[in-house]
Amino acid sequence: MIAAAREAAEALGPDRPRLLAVTVLTSHGPSDLEALGLAGPPEEAVIRLARLALTAGADGLVASAREAPALRATLGPGPLLVTPGIRPAGAARGDQVRVTTPADAIRGGSSLLVVGRPIVAADDPAAAADAILAEIRGALQE
Repeated sequence: MIAAAREAAEALGPDRPRLLAVTVLTSHGPSDLEALGLAGPPEEAVIRLARLALTAGADGLVASAREAPALRATLGPGPLLVTPGIRPAGAARGDQVRVTTPADAIRGGSSLLVVGRPIVAADDPAAAADAILAEIRGALQE
């Protein structure tokens, strides 16, 4: 499927969209993975699926920021890492199992952060977004 998507994207030329592959959902924990037939800790499944996706032609991965350091150590700086499940310290996890703070995601090697509910569910979404941006800027300056 990824190889076919890459072929179709290549036909669009140099401005083609980047192809991302989802590894393991941030709402899945070890018991969910076991039920899907993916034995072992989430990190092992993420790395295994990431290698398959990149070999098939994906430009990057959607994976929890908790696995970003292991992905960077294994795959290097090349792949784009899009990381959902970003929660500021003290924020509600909601249905997310494997969450990380914005600063830890940046430190761990995430390329792009997906932040939804901590902003849209906040009493003051603009202030919540500003606080998250400040945390990201701080991590980038370390």
